[in-house]
Amino acid sequence: MLRFAPRPTGDMSVADLRTALCNYLVAKRRGERFVVRLEDGDRMRNVEGKDREILDILGLCGIVFDDVAYQSRNLTIHQHMALKLLQERKAFACFCPPGQADDAPYRGGCDTLADAEVIDNPAPFVVRLKKPEKPVLFDDALRGPLAFSPEAVDSFVIMHTDKSPTYDFACAVDDMLLDISFVVRDETHLADTPRQIAVREALGYDRAVGYAHLPALEGGGATVRELLEAGFLPEAIVNYLLVLSMETPKEIFSLEEAAAWFDIEKLARTPARFDREALRAVNREQMRRADAKELSRAFGFADTEIGELAKCYLDEGCTVAEIRPRIDAVFAPKPFAGEHGETMRTLQSLLREAPLFESYDALKTHVTEATGLNGDALAKPLRLLLTGEAEGPELSILYPHLKTYLQEIIQ
Repeated sequence: MLRFAPRPTGDMSVADLRTALCNYLVAKRRGERFVVRLEDGDRMRNVEGKDREILDILGLCGIVFDDVAYQSRNLTIHQHMALKLLQERKAFACFCPPGQADDAPYRGGCDTLADAEVIDNPAPFVVRLKKPEKPVLFDDALRGPLAFSPEAVDSFVIMHTDKSPTYDFACAVDDMLLDISFVVRDETHLADTPRQIAVREALGYDRAVGYAHLPALEGGGATVRELLEAGFLPEAIVNYLLVLSMETPKEIFSLEEAAAWFDIEKLARTPARFDREALRAVNREQMRRADAKELSRAFGFADTEIGELAKCYLDEGCTVAEIRPRIDAVFAPKPFAGEHGETMRTLQSLLREAPLFESYDALKTHVTEATGLNGDALAKPLRLLLTGEAEGPELSILYPHLKTYLQEIIQ
């Protein structure tokens, strides 16, 4: 089983989404289950509703999970596991002052206290795992074999004074409970891995867990929510994150297509830079290839023709947010004012009584014969009447997607 373990303390970053994406694709390639584990143990920092938002974003991006787990629900298990380690002398109570307790390397000496000295001490204490006796070794799918000395791992804290688990301890125990087989995460967690391995080994858990620590994503602090609100399609964000992470067979693809060729060992070993302009280019192409009816939902419709209409504006904008004002202008009340106002009124009256023309040429011919207007004298007021704008794509391109709404548009 693989897992994505976000903290519901703020908006999901694109770096977080990349991590979720890679875990999901590895699970698909290996035929294993994929679970979202919300690391909500730090209740003081949790933001209400962020857990639901994280799950919704994953769903929007096409990342399907088999289950959802909450770290906070395992608190009793975390405490029992810590007690087991204390009883087996693999962990010890540490009474060092808070400032000293966090120093590394640990030199407090609490690991040599007699039982009576521990029991008779009324001071608050943390629980530390004893420093491993040998180096911690593991293979990283992107970095190869890695070794961490006992001094690098040290006697680290696994339980706070309030008897809540530290991140490394809770993460290690939760991975055991879920029987996680492979972990993909950001390289900022590289130093956590030997500690979590040390916890599992101390608890007698001997299942091998694979790892891949992703190189930094510079500029990856941008939030997915921000990008979605700016009009980027979820599939475009996913597409771009994969293009950033590895050499792909083609530039534009779906997540389903990526699942057929994704290989964690082929991910880039060097940092990548998140470039919004590059994302814009990918978004334009994803909008171009999107199902027109589904695309129309982004503009408040459920109609293939509106989706096709939006695509007509892709040379002038490349996000939903940039194109939405153009679609809104089509259906907004028209300003019958200015130098073209009177002609617009004439065209409005004429088209209200006219039959539905299948082609723009037929409509144009009808209007010309009825009014004698031609050239700019016709094109400009007609464009304003049909689109609400003085400039834009050719009316002959737009009309096939406008015609069924014509009476609504000209009101």
